[in-house]
Amino acid sequence: MNPLARAEQAVIGAVFLDPAQLDRLGSWLRPEHFYRPAHQALYASVLALRDRSHPGSTAAAGSVPVSWVADAVTEAGTRTRGVTASYPHQLAAACPNPGNAVVYGRMVLEGAIHRTVAEHAVRLHQAARADTIRGATEETLLRADALAGVLADLGRRWGADARPVPPPAGPEPGPRTPAVDEDLHADEEFLLACLAARPDQIGTVVGWLRPEDFADPGHQQLYRALGALNHRGEPVDQLTVLWEVQRRGALNGHTLDAERVVRVLDPLAVAGSADYFGERVVGAALVRTAAESAQQVRALAEDEALPAGRLIGHALHALGPLDEVRRRWHTARTAPAPEKPQAPAPAGVSPDRAEAARARSRTRRAAPPAPAAAALSVTPVRTSRRSPA
Repeated sequence: MNPLARAEQAVIGAVFLDPAQLDRLGSWLRPEHFYRPAHQALYASVLALRDRSHPGSTAAAGSVPVSWVADAVTEAGTRTRGVTASYPHQLAAACPNPGNAVVYGRMVLEGAIHRTVAEHAVRLHQAARADTIRGATEETLLRADALAGVLADLGRRWGADARPVPPPAGPEPGPRTPAVDEDLHADEEFLLACLAARPDQIGTVVGWLRPEDFADPGHQQLYRALGALNHRGEPVDQLTVLWEVQRRGALNGHTLDAERVVRVLDPLAVAGSADYFGERVVGAALVRTAAESAQQVRALAEDEALPAGRLIGHALHALGPLDEVRRRWHTARTAPAPEKPQAPAPAGVSPDRAEAARARSRTRRAAPPAPAAAALSVTPVRTSRRSPA
């Protein structure tokens, strides 16, 4: 018998031998924290008897009435099958010391934390896989919220500060190239083509779309090149992007080649909005990140040697990347429409200098006429707009 099963037996055996132990356990240890159905039913039964002020619930150790155990078995029989009248005696014999009930209860709770976190991580991973197929995010977000809520609740019950704690540094994972869904691959290509054909749209997505949101490594490099050119204020077209990609060392024949860059950024094949395709790309990144976070949390939960408090902290840390993508996804869905741009400044002139030039060239209002005795005339100032060479 494994230590967790013996701990469950010891907790219930302690409650049968000394009902006052429920006062130390009942506020944080719940029936669902037990793994075996019979133990869940018996613990729920003694809690129910205590709530109904059963005479045995206030008995001192050594003077517990037989009805306390007998009524608990009867109550448990209404909740599950297989609880025999002799089983409580085995539980009492399995309890080394009823006074250590809190210690045994923490063992049960620690096992429940590992088991519960693993179950919710599996559900999150399954939801992410389903949403990947459907092209949706709703179920993934629902399961992510459920996992975060479970971690917060378990942290309170364990008495730990439920905050993200990075795990010890381990070996860096090797590079991997996950399979990219055909529809997502097309969305990423459409987005890149839209940005190359209309560079003014880069500013509308750069605040919430990151290179790592692209599933295809080649598309990540193209988006980095587009962003760099836009940041430097340089022209954006097929050739300038190709040159920037080459400068970054991405034309290695494995991730990108010249023919692919030209094909993806073909302006004649574009019909769509960067906002629309960008939202789809970051939504897919959210689901993909959720699946990766779920796998990390499950691996942590399956490590029985990891203390419960550290498990909760490491699991919250693993959900951090998902929270970050989720914030950007929300921004993409609620971002206001960009303001109408002002008239562009002449090429090669910064906006500040152009505005200063316009201010200097505005016609000044004529001064009020002087008194007649002065007989002074006022000549309006003539200005002209010159384009810089």
